[in-house]
Amino acid sequence: MQERVVLGLTESILVGKLEVTARIDTGATSSSIDKALVDKLNLGPVITSKIIKSASGTKERPVIKAVIQLKNIEIEDEFTVADRSHMTYPVLIGQPILKKGQFLIDPLKEVKK
Repeated sequence: MQERVVLGLTESILVGKLEVTARIDTGATSSSIDKALVDKLNLGPVITSKIIKSASGTKERPVIKAVIQLKNIEIEDEFTVADRSHMTYPVLIGQPILKKGQFLIDPLKEVKK
């Protein structure tokens, strides 16, 4: 059996060639990326849209496919595009990516920079 990679609540990831800190959210049913980051890295195109329910209400968001690298594991998945400028982390990693990478989450693990 392959040993699983353990993640903390935040992790450094690569989006394109840019390193950013992402929030790991086991309760999120999708992953999200900041619109400014999408524009900066010229990610896209928009492939569909998705209705997202959050603390700020229900909204329809565009969806793109993007490749990230998390703990040296390259994963391509869908991300909803949102204005995350008011949030601490430009990327939120949700359940689909966590399942693809078969990661374990340790809330006590600190991100190493």
